[in-house]
Amino acid sequence: MNKIFEVPLYAYERSPDQDTATPVRHKVIVIGAGPIGLAAAIDLAQQGIQVVVLDDNDKVSFGSRAICFSQRTLDIADRLGGGRQMVDTGVQWNTGKVFFDDRKVYEFNLQPETGYANPAFINLQQYYFEQILVDRVHELQDQGASIEIRGRNKVAAVGTHDDFVKLEVETPEGPYNIEADWLIACDGAQSPTRRMLGLDFEGRVFEDNFLIADVVMEADFPTERWFWFDPPFNRGQSALLHKQPDNVWRIDLQLGWDIDKDYEKQPENVIPRLKAMLGEDVAFDLEWVSIYTFQCRRMERFRHGRVLFAGDSAHQVSPFGARGANSGVQDADNLCWKLKLVLEGKAPEILLDSYSRERVQAADENIARSTSSTEFITPKSEMSRLLRDAVLDLSEHYEFARPLVNSGRLSVPCTYHDSSLNSADALDGPDMTRPGSACPDAPLGDAFLLPKLAGKFTLLTIDADAPDSIEEDGVEVTRLALSVKDDLTLELKRRYLGKARSGVYLIRPDQHVAARRDTYEENAFRQAIRRATGKE
Repeated sequence: MNKIFEVPLYAYERSPDQDTATPVRHKVIVIGAGPIGLAAAIDLAQQGIQVVVLDDNDKVSFGSRAICFSQRTLDIADRLGGGRQMVDTGVQWNTGKVFFDDRKVYEFNLQPETGYANPAFINLQQYYFEQILVDRVHELQDQGASIEIRGRNKVAAVGTHDDFVKLEVETPEGPYNIEADWLIACDGAQSPTRRMLGLDFEGRVFEDNFLIADVVMEADFPTERWFWFDPPFNRGQSALLHKQPDNVWRIDLQLGWDIDKDYEKQPENVIPRLKAMLGEDVAFDLEWVSIYTFQCRRMERFRHGRVLFAGDSAHQVSPFGARGANSGVQDADNLCWKLKLVLEGKAPEILLDSYSRERVQAADENIARSTSSTEFITPKSEMSRLLRDAVLDLSEHYEFARPLVNSGRLSVPCTYHDSSLNSADALDGPDMTRPGSACPDAPLGDAFLLPKLAGKFTLLTIDADAPDSIEEDGVEVTRLALSVKDDLTLELKRRYLGKARSGVYLIRPDQHVAARRDTYEENAFRQAIRRATGKE
Protein backbone atom coordinates (compact mmCIF):
# COMPACT_ATOMS: atom_id res chain seq x y z
CA MET A 1 0.00 0.00 0.00
CA ASN A 2 1.28 3.47 -0.88
CA LYS A 3 2.32 5.14 2.40
CA ILE A 4 1.41 8.60 1.12
CA PHE A 5 -2.11 8.08 2.53
CA GLU A 6 -0.73 7.85 6.07
CA VAL A 7 1.42 11.01 6.19
CA PRO A 8 -0.13 14.15 7.74
CA LEU A 9 0.64 17.03 5.36
CA TYR A 10 -1.01 19.75 7.43
CA ALA A 11 -1.15 18.38 10.97
CA TYR A 12 -3.29 20.12 13.55
CA GLU A 13 -1.73 23.13 15.28
CA ARG A 14 -3.49 25.46 17.65
CA SER A 15 -4.34 28.75 15.96
CA PRO A 16 -4.24 32.16 17.69
CA ASP A 17 -7.86 32.50 16.49
CA GLN A 18 -8.81 29.90 19.13
CA ASP A 19 -7.68 32.19 21.97
CA THR A 20 -9.44 35.45 21.07
CA ALA A 21 -12.44 36.84 22.94
CA THR A 22 -14.27 37.70 19.70
CA PRO A 23 -14.17 35.87 16.36
CA VAL A 24 -11.33 36.89 14.04
CA ARG A 25 -12.46 38.11 10.60
CA HIS A 26 -10.54 36.83 7.54
CA LYS A 27 -10.82 38.00 3.94
CA VAL A 28 -11.52 34.55 2.49
CA ILE A 29 -12.03 31.16 4.08
CA VAL A 30 -12.04 28.02 1.95
CA ILE A 31 -13.66 24.84 3.26
CA GLY A 32 -11.94 21.73 1.91
CA ALA A 33 -8.27 20.98 1.17
CA GLY A 34 -8.96 18.83 -1.86
CA PRO A 35 -7.73 19.85 -5.32
CA ILE A 36 -10.41 22.51 -5.84
CA GLY A 37 -10.08 24.17 -2.46
CA LEU A 38 -6.29 24.21 -2.66
CA ALA A 39 -6.33 25.55 -6.21
CA ALA A 40 -8.64 28.39 -5.16
CA ALA A 41 -6.52 29.21 -2.11
CA ILE A 42 -3.28 29.24 -4.09
CA ASP A 43 -4.81 31.41 -6.80
CA LEU A 44 -5.98 33.98 -4.24
CA ALA A 45 -2.70 33.93 -2.31
CA GLN A 46 -0.69 34.50 -5.48
CA GLN A 47 -2.80 37.62 -6.02
CA GLY A 48 -2.05 38.92 -2.54
CA ILE A 49 -5.37 37.92 -0.95
CA GLN A 50 -5.27 36.57 2.60
CA VAL A 51 -6.88 33.11 2.75
CA VAL A 52 -7.43 30.33 5.31
CA VAL A 53 -8.26 26.72 4.34
CA LEU A 54 -10.20 24.58 6.83
CA ASP A 55 -10.26 20.80 6.46
CA ASP A 56 -11.49 18.07 8.78
CA ASN A 57 -8.65 15.81 7.57
CA ASP A 58 -4.88 16.32 7.65
CA LYS A 59 -3.80 14.00 4.83
CA VAL A 60 -4.27 13.50 1.10
CA SER A 61 -7.37 11.66 -0.11
CA PHE A 62 -7.36 7.87 0.23
CA GLY A 63 -7.32 6.12 -3.14
CA SER A 64 -6.55 7.48 -6.58
CA ARG A 65 -10.04 9.03 -7.09
CA ALA A 66 -9.74 11.63 -9.88
CA ILE A 67 -6.88 10.53 -12.13
CA CYS A 68 -7.39 12.05 -15.57
CA PHE A 69 -6.34 15.70 -15.93
CA SER A 70 -6.94 17.66 -19.11
CA GLN A 71 -4.74 20.09 -20.97
CA ARG A 72 -6.83 22.99 -19.66
CA THR A 73 -6.26 21.89 -16.06
CA LEU A 74 -2.52 21.61 -16.74
CA ASP A 75 -2.49 25.11 -18.24
CA ILE A 76 -4.18 26.44 -15.10
CA ALA A 77 -1.82 24.44 -12.87
CA ASP A 78 1.13 26.02 -14.69
CA ARG A 79 -0.08 29.42 -13.51
CA LEU A 80 -0.59 28.08 -9.98
CA GLY A 81 2.97 26.76 -9.89
CA GLY A 82 2.41 22.99 -10.11
CA GLY A 83 1.76 22.15 -13.74
CA ARG A 84 5.26 21.05 -14.68
CA GLN A 85 5.50 18.72 -11.68
CA MET A 86 2.13 17.19 -12.60
CA VAL A 87 3.29 16.49 -16.14
CA ASP A 88 6.65 15.13 -14.99
CA THR A 89 5.01 12.84 -12.42
CA GLY A 90 2.00 11.77 -14.48
CA VAL A 91 1.53 9.41 -17.39
CA GLN A 92 0.90 11.27 -20.65
CA TRP A 93 -1.55 9.97 -23.22
CA ASN A 94 -3.31 11.15 -26.37
CA THR A 95 -4.66 7.89 -27.82
CA GLY A 96 -7.85 6.06 -26.93
CA LYS A 97 -9.05 2.70 -28.22
CA VAL A 98 -12.60 1.33 -28.24
CA PHE A 99 -13.32 -2.40 -28.23
CA PHE A 100 -16.56 -4.28 -28.86
CA ASP A 101 -16.53 -7.87 -27.66
CA ASP A 102 -12.94 -8.89 -28.40
CA ARG A 103 -12.48 -6.61 -31.44
CA LYS A 104 -10.93 -3.14 -31.63
CA VAL A 105 -13.50 -1.09 -33.54
CA TYR A 106 -11.49 2.13 -33.75
CA GLU A 107 -8.99 4.42 -32.06
CA PHE A 108 -8.69 8.19 -31.75
CA ASN A 109 -6.02 10.82 -31.11
CA LEU A 110 -7.04 13.64 -28.78
CA GLN A 111 -4.23 15.94 -29.89
CA PRO A 112 -3.36 15.42 -33.55
CA GLU A 113 -2.06 19.00 -33.78
CA THR A 114 1.29 20.23 -32.49
CA GLY A 115 2.02 23.58 -30.87
CA TYR A 116 0.87 23.10 -27.27
CA ALA A 117 3.07 23.24 -24.19
CA ASN A 118 1.00 20.57 -22.40
CA PRO A 119 -0.25 17.14 -23.50
CA ALA A 120 -3.93 16.48 -24.13
CA PHE A 121 -4.25 14.48 -20.89
CA ILE A 122 -2.19 13.00 -18.12
CA ASN A 123 -3.12 10.31 -15.64
CA LEU A 124 -2.08 11.14 -12.10
CA GLN A 125 -3.56 9.93 -8.84
CA GLN A 126 -5.49 12.64 -7.00
CA TYR A 127 -3.31 12.20 -3.92
CA TYR A 128 -0.26 13.26 -5.93
CA PHE A 129 -2.10 16.33 -7.22
CA GLU A 130 -3.06 17.24 -3.67
CA GLN A 131 0.51 16.75 -2.46
CA ILE A 132 1.83 19.00 -5.25
CA LEU A 133 -0.66 21.71 -4.26
CA VAL A 134 0.16 21.44 -0.55
CA ASP A 135 3.86 21.77 -1.40
CA ARG A 136 2.99 24.89 -3.38
CA VAL A 137 1.17 26.30 -0.35
CA HIS A 138 4.33 25.82 1.70
CA GLU A 139 6.38 27.57 -0.99
CA LEU A 140 4.04 30.54 -0.90
CA GLN A 141 4.22 30.67 2.88
CA ASP A 142 8.03 30.76 2.65
CA GLN A 143 7.67 33.66 0.22
CA GLY A 144 5.55 35.60 2.72
CA ALA A 145 2.09 34.95 1.26
CA SER A 146 -0.81 34.94 3.72
CA ILE A 147 -2.12 31.42 3.17
CA GLU A 148 -2.79 28.82 5.84
CA ILE A 149 -4.16 25.26 5.95
CA ARG A 150 -5.72 24.20 9.23
CA GLY A 151 -5.95 20.44 9.48
CA ARG A 152 -8.50 18.71 11.69
CA ASN A 153 -10.60 21.88 11.71
CA LYS A 154 -14.13 20.70 10.99
CA VAL A 155 -16.78 23.27 10.17
CA ALA A 156 -19.80 22.41 12.32
CA ALA A 157 -22.06 25.40 11.64
CA VAL A 158 -22.34 28.20 9.09
CA GLY A 159 -24.21 31.44 9.69
CA THR A 160 -24.71 33.86 6.81
CA HIS A 161 -25.03 37.65 7.13
CA ASP A 162 -25.27 40.47 4.63
CA ASP A 163 -21.57 41.32 4.73
CA PHE A 164 -19.84 38.31 6.32
CA VAL A 165 -20.12 34.61 7.17
CA LYS A 166 -19.68 33.17 10.66
CA LEU A 167 -18.35 29.65 11.19
CA GLU A 168 -18.22 27.35 14.19
CA VAL A 169 -15.18 25.10 13.90
CA GLU A 170 -14.48 21.90 15.86
CA THR A 171 -10.88 20.91 16.68
CA PRO A 172 -9.16 18.28 18.86
CA GLU A 173 -8.90 21.01 21.54
CA GLY A 174 -12.49 22.16 21.35
CA PRO A 175 -14.60 24.51 19.20
CA TYR A 176 -14.01 28.12 18.23
CA ASN A 177 -15.72 30.73 16.05
CA ILE A 178 -14.27 32.50 13.05
CA GLU A 179 -15.60 34.91 10.42
CA ALA A 180 -14.97 35.54 6.73
CA ASP A 181 -15.81 38.32 4.34
CA TRP A 182 -16.28 35.56 1.76
CA LEU A 183 -16.59 31.79 2.09
CA ILE A 184 -15.73 29.31 -0.69
CA ALA A 185 -17.23 25.86 -0.13
CA CYS A 186 -15.16 23.11 -1.79
CA ASP A 187 -16.26 20.32 0.53
CA GLY A 188 -17.31 17.68 -2.00
CA ALA A 189 -20.43 16.04 -3.34
CA GLN A 190 -21.86 15.45 0.15
CA SER A 191 -21.07 19.12 1.04
CA PRO A 192 -21.87 19.72 4.72
CA THR A 193 -21.91 23.45 3.89
CA ARG A 194 -24.66 22.98 1.34
CA ARG A 195 -26.61 20.85 3.80
CA MET A 196 -26.20 23.32 6.68
CA LEU A 197 -27.54 26.13 4.49
CA GLY A 198 -30.47 23.96 3.35
CA LEU A 199 -29.65 24.33 -0.35
CA ASP A 200 -30.75 22.11 -3.20
CA PHE A 201 -28.75 19.60 -5.26
CA GLU A 202 -30.99 18.29 -7.99
CA GLY A 203 -30.58 16.02 -11.00
CA ARG A 204 -30.44 12.36 -11.97
CA VAL A 205 -28.93 9.37 -10.20
CA PHE A 206 -28.48 6.39 -12.52
CA GLU A 207 -29.01 2.83 -11.34
CA ASP A 208 -25.88 1.15 -12.70
CA ASN A 209 -22.99 0.42 -10.39
CA PHE A 210 -19.30 0.43 -11.33
CA LEU A 211 -16.38 -1.15 -9.55
CA ILE A 212 -13.13 0.83 -9.37
CA ALA A 213 -9.99 -1.19 -8.71
CA ASP A 214 -6.51 0.29 -8.52
CA VAL A 215 -4.16 -2.55 -9.35
CA VAL A 216 -0.37 -2.56 -8.94
CA MET A 217 1.22 -4.73 -11.62
CA GLU A 218 3.94 -4.97 -14.21
CA ALA A 219 2.17 -4.94 -17.57
CA ASP A 220 3.01 -4.20 -21.18
CA PHE A 221 -0.25 -2.42 -22.02
CA PRO A 222 0.44 0.89 -23.79
CA THR A 223 -0.29 4.22 -22.08
CA GLU A 224 -3.67 4.64 -23.73
CA ARG A 225 -7.32 4.77 -22.69
CA TRP A 226 -8.92 1.40 -23.45
CA PHE A 227 -12.69 1.05 -23.25
CA TRP A 228 -14.65 -2.18 -23.87
CA PHE A 229 -18.32 -2.68 -24.65
CA ASP A 230 -19.57 -6.20 -23.87
CA PRO A 231 -16.11 -7.76 -23.40
CA PRO A 232 -15.71 -11.55 -22.95
CA PHE A 233 -14.52 -11.01 -19.36
CA ASN A 234 -17.55 -8.87 -18.37
CA ARG A 235 -20.42 -9.95 -20.59
CA GLY A 236 -23.27 -7.54 -21.12
CA GLN A 237 -21.37 -4.77 -19.32
CA SER A 238 -18.45 -2.38 -19.98
CA ALA A 239 -14.86 -1.94 -18.79
CA LEU A 240 -12.16 0.72 -18.77
CA LEU A 241 -8.37 0.47 -18.37
CA HIS A 242 -5.97 3.35 -17.65
CA LYS A 243 -2.33 3.47 -16.59
CA GLN A 244 -1.19 5.65 -13.67
CA PRO A 245 2.27 6.32 -12.20
CA ASP A 246 3.99 3.70 -9.99
CA ASN A 247 2.72 0.79 -12.12
CA VAL A 248 -0.80 1.43 -10.84
CA TRP A 249 -3.61 0.63 -13.29
CA ARG A 250 -7.15 1.93 -12.95
CA ILE A 251 -9.79 -0.63 -13.89
CA ASP A 252 -13.51 0.22 -14.02
CA LEU A 253 -15.94 -2.67 -14.37
CA GLN A 254 -19.67 -2.20 -14.83
CA LEU A 255 -21.56 -4.44 -12.40
CA GLY A 256 -25.22 -3.75 -13.13
CA TRP A 257 -28.17 -2.53 -11.12
CA ASP A 258 -29.15 -4.78 -8.24
CA ILE A 259 -25.94 -5.63 -6.40
CA ASP A 260 -24.67 -5.97 -2.84
CA LYS A 261 -21.99 -3.26 -2.74
CA ASP A 262 -20.29 -4.51 0.40
CA TYR A 263 -20.10 -8.01 -1.06
CA GLU A 264 -18.73 -6.84 -4.40
CA LYS A 265 -15.95 -4.79 -2.73
CA GLN A 266 -14.51 -7.79 -0.89
CA PRO A 267 -11.09 -8.75 -2.31
CA GLU A 268 -12.13 -12.40 -2.68
CA ASN A 269 -14.88 -11.24 -5.06
CA VAL A 270 -12.91 -8.53 -6.85
CA ILE A 271 -9.85 -10.67 -7.66
CA PRO A 272 -11.68 -13.27 -9.82
CA ARG A 273 -13.16 -10.45 -11.94
CA LEU A 274 -9.71 -8.96 -12.45
CA LYS A 275 -8.16 -12.32 -13.32
CA ALA A 276 -10.87 -12.88 -15.92
CA MET A 277 -9.84 -9.56 -17.50
CA LEU A 278 -6.05 -9.70 -17.09
CA GLY A 279 -5.40 -13.44 -17.25
CA GLU A 280 -4.82 -16.05 -14.56
CA ASP A 281 -1.04 -15.75 -14.79
CA VAL A 282 -0.81 -11.96 -14.30
CA ALA A 283 0.48 -11.06 -10.84
CA PHE A 284 -1.08 -7.98 -9.25
CA ASP A 285 -1.89 -6.38 -5.90
CA LEU A 286 -5.04 -4.45 -5.05
CA GLU A 287 -4.30 -0.93 -3.82
CA TRP A 288 -7.81 0.52 -3.61
CA VAL A 289 -11.36 -0.64 -4.34
CA SER A 290 -14.55 1.40 -4.50
CA ILE A 291 -18.01 1.27 -6.06
CA TYR A 292 -19.80 4.26 -7.55
CA THR A 293 -23.03 5.08 -9.37
CA PHE A 294 -23.48 7.67 -12.10
CA GLN A 295 -24.84 10.95 -10.80
CA CYS A 296 -25.56 14.08 -12.84
CA ARG A 297 -26.66 16.88 -10.49
CA ARG A 298 -26.01 20.53 -9.68
CA MET A 299 -27.12 23.37 -7.45
CA GLU A 300 -29.50 25.89 -8.96
CA ARG A 301 -27.01 28.71 -8.24
CA PHE A 302 -23.36 28.60 -7.16
CA ARG A 303 -23.44 31.92 -5.29
CA HIS A 304 -25.56 32.41 -2.18
CA GLY A 305 -24.79 35.81 -0.73
CA ARG A 306 -21.27 35.67 0.67
CA VAL A 307 -21.00 31.89 0.17
CA LEU A 308 -19.65 30.56 -3.13
CA PHE A 309 -19.69 26.88 -4.12
CA ALA A 310 -17.13 25.21 -6.38
CA GLY A 311 -16.29 21.70 -7.57
CA ASP A 312 -18.34 18.69 -6.48
CA SER A 313 -20.08 20.75 -3.80
CA ALA A 314 -21.75 22.68 -6.66
CA HIS A 315 -22.13 20.01 -9.32
CA GLN A 316 -21.54 16.31 -9.91
CA VAL A 317 -21.20 14.23 -13.07
CA SER A 318 -20.45 10.61 -13.89
CA PRO A 319 -16.70 9.94 -14.12
CA PHE A 320 -16.48 8.79 -17.76
CA GLY A 321 -15.12 11.82 -19.58
CA ALA A 322 -12.96 13.14 -16.73
CA ARG A 323 -15.29 16.07 -16.06
CA GLY A 324 -15.33 16.20 -12.26
CA ALA A 325 -11.97 17.50 -11.05
CA ASN A 326 -11.23 19.25 -14.35
CA SER A 327 -14.42 21.30 -14.22
CA GLY A 328 -13.83 22.03 -10.53
CA VAL A 329 -10.37 23.48 -11.23
CA GLN A 330 -11.99 25.65 -13.91
CA ASP A 331 -14.55 26.81 -11.32
CA ALA A 332 -11.73 28.11 -9.13
CA ASP A 333 -10.01 29.67 -12.13
CA ASN A 334 -13.20 31.54 -13.04
CA LEU A 335 -13.98 32.65 -9.51
CA CYS A 336 -10.74 33.90 -7.99
CA TRP A 337 -9.91 36.84 -10.28
CA LYS A 338 -13.44 38.12 -9.89
CA LEU A 339 -13.32 37.81 -6.10
CA LYS A 340 -10.00 39.68 -6.05
CA LEU A 341 -11.47 42.64 -7.96
CA VAL A 342 -14.47 42.73 -5.63
CA LEU A 343 -12.27 42.58 -2.52
CA GLU A 344 -10.14 45.43 -3.85
CA GLY A 345 -13.18 47.55 -4.67
CA LYS A 346 -12.39 47.52 -8.38
CA ALA A 347 -15.57 45.68 -9.38
CA PRO A 348 -19.12 45.49 -8.01
CA GLU A 349 -20.31 42.39 -6.14
CA ILE A 350 -22.60 41.50 -9.06
CA LEU A 351 -19.45 40.42 -10.92
CA LEU A 352 -19.62 37.29 -8.76
CA ASP A 353 -23.05 36.51 -10.17
CA SER A 354 -21.29 36.00 -13.50
CA TYR A 355 -19.24 33.27 -11.81
CA SER A 356 -22.45 31.41 -11.06
CA ARG A 357 -23.96 31.98 -14.52
CA GLU A 358 -20.84 30.97 -16.44
CA ARG A 359 -20.07 27.91 -14.37
CA VAL A 360 -23.73 26.80 -14.31
CA GLN A 361 -23.51 26.86 -18.11
CA ALA A 362 -20.35 24.75 -17.90
CA ALA A 363 -22.01 22.35 -15.45
CA ASP A 364 -25.03 21.98 -17.73
CA GLU A 365 -22.76 21.17 -20.69
CA ASN A 366 -20.90 18.59 -18.62
CA ILE A 367 -24.10 17.07 -17.29
CA ALA A 368 -25.60 16.84 -20.80
CA ARG A 369 -22.50 15.15 -22.21
CA SER A 370 -22.11 12.91 -19.18
CA THR A 371 -25.77 11.88 -19.35
CA SER A 372 -25.41 11.09 -23.05
CA SER A 373 -22.35 8.94 -22.32
CA THR A 374 -24.18 7.14 -19.54
CA GLU A 375 -27.15 6.33 -21.76
CA PHE A 376 -24.85 4.95 -24.48
CA ILE A 377 -22.72 2.92 -22.08
CA THR A 378 -25.70 1.57 -20.12
CA PRO A 379 -28.70 1.27 -22.49
CA LYS A 380 -31.96 0.92 -20.59
CA SER A 381 -33.94 -1.08 -23.17
CA GLU A 382 -33.30 -3.88 -25.62
CA MET A 383 -33.96 -1.55 -28.54
CA SER A 384 -31.39 0.95 -27.22
CA ARG A 385 -28.86 -1.84 -26.84
CA LEU A 386 -29.46 -3.11 -30.38
CA LEU A 387 -28.99 0.40 -31.75
CA ARG A 388 -25.79 0.92 -29.76
CA ASP A 389 -24.35 -2.42 -30.87
CA ALA A 390 -25.14 -1.60 -34.50
CA VAL A 391 -23.23 1.68 -34.15
CA LEU A 392 -20.25 -0.18 -32.69
CA ASP A 393 -20.28 -2.73 -35.51
CA LEU A 394 -20.41 0.01 -38.15
CA SER A 395 -17.63 2.02 -36.50
CA GLU A 396 -15.15 -0.78 -37.15
CA HIS A 397 -15.40 -0.21 -40.89
CA TYR A 398 -17.07 3.17 -41.49
CA GLU A 399 -15.76 6.52 -40.29
CA PHE A 400 -19.21 8.18 -40.29
CA ALA A 401 -20.30 5.95 -37.38
CA ARG A 402 -17.35 6.70 -35.10
CA PRO A 403 -18.56 10.09 -33.80
CA LEU A 404 -21.72 8.27 -32.64
CA VAL A 405 -19.73 6.01 -30.32
CA ASN A 406 -19.82 7.50 -26.83
CA SER A 407 -17.55 5.89 -24.26
CA GLY A 408 -17.26 9.23 -22.45
CA ARG A 409 -16.76 12.52 -24.31
CA LEU A 410 -13.58 13.81 -22.74
CA SER A 411 -13.40 17.10 -20.86
CA VAL A 412 -12.97 20.33 -22.82
CA PRO A 413 -13.20 23.91 -21.50
CA CYS A 414 -16.56 25.64 -21.74
CA THR A 415 -17.05 28.57 -24.11
CA TYR A 416 -19.13 31.21 -22.27
CA HIS A 417 -20.83 32.24 -25.50
CA ASP A 418 -23.71 34.11 -23.84
CA SER A 419 -21.78 35.66 -20.96
CA SER A 420 -22.70 39.19 -19.93
CA LEU A 421 -18.94 39.87 -19.68
CA ASN A 422 -18.41 39.39 -23.42
CA SER A 423 -18.37 42.17 -25.98
CA ALA A 424 -19.80 41.62 -29.44
CA ASP A 425 -17.41 39.82 -31.76
CA ALA A 426 -15.81 42.36 -34.11
CA LEU A 427 -13.21 40.14 -35.81
CA ASP A 428 -13.81 37.82 -38.74
CA GLY A 429 -11.58 35.30 -37.04
CA PRO A 430 -11.50 31.64 -36.00
CA ASP A 431 -14.49 30.28 -34.11
CA MET A 432 -12.19 28.65 -31.54
CA THR A 433 -11.15 32.08 -30.19
CA ARG A 434 -14.47 33.94 -30.30
CA PRO A 435 -15.49 35.89 -27.16
CA GLY A 436 -16.11 33.53 -24.25
CA SER A 437 -13.58 30.95 -25.43
CA ALA A 438 -10.60 29.72 -23.45
CA CYS A 439 -7.43 30.79 -25.23
CA PRO A 440 -5.69 27.93 -27.00
CA ASP A 441 -1.95 27.73 -26.63
CA ALA A 442 0.37 28.55 -29.55
CA PRO A 443 4.13 28.22 -30.06
CA LEU A 444 6.24 31.38 -29.99
CA GLY A 445 9.70 30.30 -31.06
CA ASP A 446 11.14 28.47 -28.06
CA ALA A 447 8.26 29.57 -25.80
CA PHE A 448 4.47 29.34 -25.71
CA LEU A 449 1.63 31.84 -25.53
CA LEU A 450 -0.33 30.88 -22.42
CA PRO A 451 2.44 31.43 -19.84
CA LYS A 452 2.60 35.04 -21.08
CA LEU A 453 -1.07 35.50 -20.09
CA ALA A 454 -0.22 35.14 -16.42
CA GLY A 455 -3.36 35.77 -14.39
CA LYS A 456 -4.03 39.37 -15.39
CA PHE A 457 -6.02 41.30 -17.96
CA THR A 458 -4.04 41.32 -21.20
CA LEU A 459 -4.40 43.18 -24.46
CA LEU A 460 -3.02 40.73 -27.02
CA THR A 461 -2.11 42.43 -30.29
CA ILE A 462 -1.08 40.44 -33.34
CA ASP A 463 0.45 42.63 -36.03
CA ALA A 464 -1.50 45.60 -34.65
CA ASP A 465 -0.65 48.80 -32.78
CA ALA A 466 -1.96 49.67 -29.31
CA PRO A 467 -0.81 51.37 -26.08
CA ASP A 468 1.56 49.38 -23.87
CA SER A 469 -0.95 49.58 -21.02
CA ILE A 470 -4.47 50.81 -20.28
CA GLU A 471 -6.11 51.66 -16.97
CA GLU A 472 -9.88 51.78 -16.89
CA ASP A 473 -11.64 52.56 -13.62
CA GLY A 474 -8.83 51.02 -11.54
CA VAL A 475 -8.34 47.94 -13.70
CA GLU A 476 -4.94 47.69 -15.36
CA VAL A 477 -4.50 45.98 -18.71
CA THR A 478 -1.03 45.18 -20.06
CA ARG A 479 -0.25 44.75 -23.73
CA LEU A 480 1.37 41.61 -25.17
CA ALA A 481 2.56 42.46 -28.68
CA LEU A 482 3.07 39.56 -31.06
CA SER A 483 3.46 38.94 -34.76
CA VAL A 484 2.72 35.89 -36.83
CA LYS A 485 6.45 36.00 -37.56
CA ASP A 486 6.96 34.84 -33.95
CA ASP A 487 5.60 31.41 -34.89
CA LEU A 488 7.03 29.73 -37.96
CA THR A 489 4.42 26.96 -37.64
CA LEU A 490 1.69 29.57 -38.31
CA GLU A 491 -0.43 28.11 -35.49
CA LEU A 492 -0.75 31.58 -33.90
CA LYS A 493 -2.25 32.87 -37.16
CA ARG A 494 -4.52 29.87 -37.60
CA ARG A 495 -5.86 29.96 -34.05
CA TYR A 496 -6.16 33.73 -33.56
CA LEU A 497 -6.38 35.43 -36.98
CA GLY A 498 -7.66 33.01 -39.55
CA LYS A 499 -8.14 35.10 -42.69
CA ALA A 500 -7.72 38.40 -40.81
CA ARG A 501 -4.44 40.25 -41.28
CA SER A 502 -4.31 41.60 -37.71
CA GLY A 503 -6.12 41.18 -34.44
CA VAL A 504 -6.51 42.72 -30.97
CA TYR A 505 -7.84 40.58 -28.10
CA LEU A 506 -8.92 41.54 -24.59
CA ILE A 507 -8.14 38.47 -22.50
CA ARG A 508 -9.43 37.95 -18.96
CA PRO A 509 -7.18 36.78 -16.08
CA ASP A 510 -8.59 33.24 -16.51
CA GLN A 511 -7.39 33.26 -20.14
CA HIS A 512 -10.89 33.52 -21.64
CA VAL A 513 -11.48 35.97 -24.49
CA ALA A 514 -13.60 38.98 -23.49
CA ALA A 515 -13.45 40.94 -26.77
CA ARG A 516 -11.65 41.00 -30.11
CA ARG A 517 -11.35 43.35 -33.09
CA ASP A 518 -9.06 43.63 -36.10
CA THR A 519 -7.51 46.89 -34.82
CA TYR A 520 -7.27 48.78 -31.54
CA GLU A 521 -10.10 51.25 -30.95
CA GLU A 522 -9.74 52.93 -27.57
CA ASN A 523 -13.38 53.59 -26.74
CA ALA A 524 -14.42 50.08 -27.77
CA PHE A 525 -11.78 48.41 -25.62
CA ARG A 526 -12.38 50.65 -22.61
CA GLN A 527 -16.04 49.71 -22.79
CA ALA A 528 -15.04 46.03 -23.13
CA ILE A 529 -12.94 46.31 -19.95
CA ARG A 530 -15.89 47.78 -18.04
CA ARG A 531 -18.18 45.07 -19.35
CA ALA A 532 -15.69 42.31 -18.46
CA THR A 533 -15.56 43.58 -14.89
CA GLY A 534 -19.32 43.79 -14.38
CA LYS A 535 -19.67 47.56 -14.81
CA GLU A 536 -21.68 47.62 -18.04
